[in-house]
Amino acid sequence: MLERFFQLREHGTTVRTEILAGITTFLTMSYIIFVNPEILSSTGMDKNAVFVATCLAAALGTLIMSLVANWPIGMAPGMGLNAFFAFTVVGSLGYSWQQALGAVFISGVIFVLITVTGVRSWLIRGIPPSLRSAIAAGIGLFLAIIALGNAGIVVAHPATKVALGDLTTPPALLALLGFFIIAALDALKVRGAILIGILAVTVLSMLIGQTGFNGIFSAPPSLAPTFFQLDIMGALHTGFVHVILVLVLVEVFDATGTMIGVASRAGLIEPGKPNRLGRALLADSSAIVAGSFLGTSSTTAYVESASGVQAGGRTGLTALTVAILFLLSLFLAPLAGSVPAYATAPALLYVAGLMLREITQIDWDDITEATPAALTAIVMPFTYSIANGLAFGFISYVVLKAVTGRFRDIHAATLLVAVLFIIKYGFFSE
Repeated sequence: MLERFFQLREHGTTVRTEILAGITTFLTMSYIIFVNPEILSSTGMDKNAVFVATCLAAALGTLIMSLVANWPIGMAPGMGLNAFFAFTVVGSLGYSWQQALGAVFISGVIFVLITVTGVRSWLIRGIPPSLRSAIAAGIGLFLAIIALGNAGIVVAHPATKVALGDLTTPPALLALLGFFIIAALDALKVRGAILIGILAVTVLSMLIGQTGFNGIFSAPPSLAPTFFQLDIMGALHTGFVHVILVLVLVEVFDATGTMIGVASRAGLIEPGKPNRLGRALLADSSAIVAGSFLGTSSTTAYVESASGVQAGGRTGLTALTVAILFLLSLFLAPLAGSVPAYATAPALLYVAGLMLREITQIDWDDITEATPAALTAIVMPFTYSIANGLAFGFISYVVLKAVTGRFRDIHAATLLVAVLFIIKYGFFSE
């Protein structure tokens, strides 16, 4: 049955290879079941309910990818998107988490529509590669300042805005140790390096009495505190226009780029041959809508899926394995609840470093490309807002291209996004 449904022989793989590939992918992305509840609970959301929502959203999204697209790609609430949800929409702008979930739902519906109509492909073709790279790098810097703050390594200062914290405190020392564990294990190609780092810091924290041990296994907690709690009408407030715009843009770039990259590595996208990219794009956009009902930020394709492809995964059976493992993770709630913020901080910081690699793709010799890209990446952490970074980047790109007479470089999609941001800052208050 598995052979026929997933077309294993046609893809040159076996059940054993696909299952092992699925386990590999799960180990590399499972850190999200600890990190996502930590981030979203800062908004006032119930941490245990977010844990359940994270596992269910990841399982559901990955299952859709498996059965609809037959691709070996894992899905889960996205890093960067959860930070935007918690620290910008709720933390900085002051909206409720219910309204933020409503915005995720609306962005998911828009995402489905632009995918079905082909607008998504138009946006991807139209946004300059330099800005795409800068968005990833900027989100990385944003995650870095959050991670350093959670660990107490960077603290607020009245004169210099930020300053170095007390590195002799247990949270700071354990966070630094966790970062080096993750980096060293990843350099040694150890599967699940990020997860191992989080668990190592958590265990050490318990041993020295910094945190308590709640156990490992139990029945899944209740999803009720976040289930269907989204406030769609509240998200239709005018101030949410740019929030939804940012969600859609980041979802478009993040998910599409990840899926094309991983699928190409697996040989699933070959020039001149039919592929299931359309189904995969529809799968990831519909998963966002489902996640908003469960109570989590936007679900997206995970670049960590490349580890499973490297292990031989070629079909949806790999993704099915990942989905099943996320469902089994529902029984790890006590362990997830025992993980302190400074244990997930090293994971955030390490992911941030990986995202900064994107700056090498920027054409630094062209000022009209480099300056908007630099502004995009710099403004995100310094204004504590992904939205502000995008606004500065798109507007400056259009202005610089226009004043230097390079109108042909301005794609309609880029101009549209820039105009929307100008309207937002000019006429709507946050």
